[in-house]
Amino acid sequence: MPVVGGLWYTSEVAGAAGKPGGKPRAKRKGEQQPAETLPFARICVDVPLAHLDRPFDYLVPREADASAVPGARVRVRFAGQLVDGFVLERLEASEFGGRLSYLDRVVSPEPVLAPEIKKLARVIADRGAGMMIDVLRLAIPPRHAKAEAQTPREPAPVPDAPPAGGWHRYPRGKVFLDAALAGRPAHAVWQALPGEDWPARLAEAAATVASTGRGAVIVVPDHRDLARVHTACEALMGADGVVALSYDLGPAERYRRWLAVLRGAVRVVVGTRAAAFAPVHDPGLLVIWDDGDDLHAEPRSPYPHARDVLAQRAHGNGAALLVAGFARTAEAQLLVETGWAHEIIGTRDQVRAAAPKVASIGETDTQLARDPAARAARLPSIAFDAARAALAAGAPVLVQVPRRGYVPSLACGNCREPARCRRCAGPLALPGGMREDQPRPAACRWCGVSEASFVCPACSSRRMRAVVIGSKRTAEELGRAFPGAVVRTSGADEVLSSVPGKPAIVVSTPGAEPYAEGGYGAALLLDGWALLGRADLRAAEEAFRRWLTAAALVKPGPDGGKVVVVAESALVPVQALVRWDPVWHARQELAGRQELGFPPAVRMGTVDGTPDAVAQFLDTARLPETAEVLGPVPLGPESADGLAERERALIRVPRRDGKALAAALAEAQGVRTARKEPDPVRVRFDPPELI
Repeated sequence: MPVVGGLWYTSEVAGAAGKPGGKPRAKRKGEQQPAETLPFARICVDVPLAHLDRPFDYLVPREADASAVPGARVRVRFAGQLVDGFVLERLEASEFGGRLSYLDRVVSPEPVLAPEIKKLARVIADRGAGMMIDVLRLAIPPRHAKAEAQTPREPAPVPDAPPAGGWHRYPRGKVFLDAALAGRPAHAVWQALPGEDWPARLAEAAATVASTGRGAVIVVPDHRDLARVHTACEALMGADGVVALSYDLGPAERYRRWLAVLRGAVRVVVGTRAAAFAPVHDPGLLVIWDDGDDLHAEPRSPYPHARDVLAQRAHGNGAALLVAGFARTAEAQLLVETGWAHEIIGTRDQVRAAAPKVASIGETDTQLARDPAARAARLPSIAFDAARAALAAGAPVLVQVPRRGYVPSLACGNCREPARCRRCAGPLALPGGMREDQPRPAACRWCGVSEASFVCPACSSRRMRAVVIGSKRTAEELGRAFPGAVVRTSGADEVLSSVPGKPAIVVSTPGAEPYAEGGYGAALLLDGWALLGRADLRAAEEAFRRWLTAAALVKPGPDGGKVVVVAESALVPVQALVRWDPVWHARQELAGRQELGFPPAVRMGTVDGTPDAVAQFLDTARLPETAEVLGPVPLGPESADGLAERERALIRVPRRDGKALAAALAEAQGVRTARKEPDPVRVRFDPPELI
């Protein structure tokens, strides 16, 4: 097989799409004629093979000259099949000297691939060792012909610049807005104060940039945050001045709104992670809220994170970037420490005035003397006291539980050994709504098979007990502990957007906490060990972020607001929460990553596959000299997608060699697909789970 660009090139593709192949045929009567001007088109073809991740040249027929514009969707014949593609550019001449095929047809003359997004997609694909067509599939929604044929929207009027509002509370807040207003590429990491009306602050920043005629993109984790920010933007810019983009809109409405942005009718976009690619004209401000939320990470190849997409976009076009949230990730802290971004934080006096009072387990000897069982109890006395005081004051109480359901996990009642299925070694749990003292048998959470007679392999006991209590069981327990109090749950079955500011107990899983009118009187953060004990690189960071997000919904300490975190006071995340110091916690987290050589201090790629496939991949890859290969190590059944034998290898390099590592891994993937290796290999950069 011939080699093209350092990659194996299969002969079945040759001659089909403008690469080494046969001679041009003589013209016959009735044959298509090329366009008179710019007769060649360079196409990004939708094929799933890594070694074909490059543009191909085609001839443009004369009848398609006007419609085959750069950015248009087309259909082309590739290796004997009709596939989709995007026109990247029109050319006067092609570097290929052999026979070229004609475009089959132009699906739509709408230039959906904007020049800026084309460049951004290539950068993101190269950064993640992925394919450009995969990024374009994330960036450009599927076509809806009826929506495309509708009359375009009239451009929204340019809004007036709003007052800085709450940005004056932050020493550098007004300076950032002035820089964005002047069109300077300001980069900032903003830590919102407790109780901050952050949707209003983001709307003020977007309206400030929109008043200059430039565009703004605000990316949020979920639909609840989307609704709040969209409402705040409408209040400043009107309903026609902003659009919300999310997957739950439906294909027609989403494409209609996306076209309004593409055609320049709307300057401000609010959306979930795919909105990071929104084709706003002349973007002047790019914002991501709560960048630590895992909803910002795309689960499909090349697995881009919305924060990285916006950062690369800001770097490429000179837009201002704002990474915002109550907490701060290690990645955001790296931006600050390298000088690429400045921090926007409140003064310590402002933090003390706005933050609720936070208490933890074992923080004083007096607390342990009053409640000796505080460390072992799931609801210690300080938690009950805080809840009683809030209910008596007429305010709701928020209870955060790490797990949903009833009893998500069981253990031996004698020695506390985790209860496992005898067939697949999966964790045993009770059916939804069942109590552990009821006679109904437990079932495996993996294979679903009931375990009628449990016998502990360690001590031969037949008794089981709950080791993880879900939100439903917690709601029942609190209902009995506080008779007469209204108990509501917010989680997988029903996620509440808001609750009235009346006495009630709201039990919520992390990320589903509803907003309370006037703020919660107290928040109880239960089962801290379940968040901190996860086998995850970002376990401590994630636990602190979840706690801080819930605590930010509580009234200030001077107004009686109190937070109780059921975790040891000596832990770093707990200390950071008590002092309300997300900057200090981010510094500690990044310092630990730098010491251990973990992302984001280094660039790290993971290679997953069968043992033979991983070994062959590592032998083929031309890794940089600075690359360090860790493993491979076997993956457990929880991470193996049902396959029995899988391994993972870690490859880490200094950040300066990240591009070289990505190029080497992409080349190795191309070699595998060109050779038609049967076992797939998954490559991912900087994943949260390393083993």
